[in-house]
Amino acid sequence: MGFLLDKCTLKIYDSKVINSCQPFDCDNSDLNDFFRNDALNYYSELLGKTYCFTLDENPEIIVCAFTISNDSIKTFLLPNARKKKVIKDIPRQKQMKSYPAVLIGRLGVNKNYRFIQDETDRTGKQLMDFIKSWFIDGANKTGCRFIVVDSYNEANPLKYYSDNEFIPLFSTEEQEKEYTGIDPDAKLETRLMYYDLIVLKA
Repeated sequence: MGFLLDKCTLKIYDSKVINSCQPFDCDNSDLNDFFRNDALNYYSELLGKTYCFTLDENPEIIVCAFTISNDSIKTFLLPNARKKKVIKDIPRQKQMKSYPAVLIGRLGVNKNYRFIQDETDRTGKQLMDFIKSWFIDGANKTGCRFIVVDSYNEANPLKYYSDNEFIPLFSTEEQEKEYTGIDPDAKLETRLMYYDLIVLKA
């Protein structure tokens, strides 16, 4: 099964976990700050729910954490070519203007547990595989066709999501700015990307 599922335990990231665990450090100050100071507020306001995996041999160590919330892909707001790409595997009779999705709002892996000796896949890959499988499981309480992320527009995060088969929702940064109402001269801080869960049902 791999390190994450064999040697770690999934938990809701709540005050009990925060108070009993060592400070989580994924080597990104923005993410660290969110998990330390904002995750519980997001949960109390029903804006997102955070989960984590702790190490079985030392439950004080948070190996990775992620925040998810409900979202959608509104294809009627996309350029026609991108809309066709998103819905290409959806039967015509079931095509809609908006499709249910889950948003990964935050995701981080402990900087000391990214690479585990003798593991084929990095911990980040194992985590993403888990999240994908979670939302096609029969116990999932709601329909969810896509996973979407608003990735930092930086080389490492973009490569991570691309390596995990996420596709940019817009073909270029210029197109994304135009269709999301961002000033053409402004720096695009994040890139919208998506993954179609139907490929796992084949």
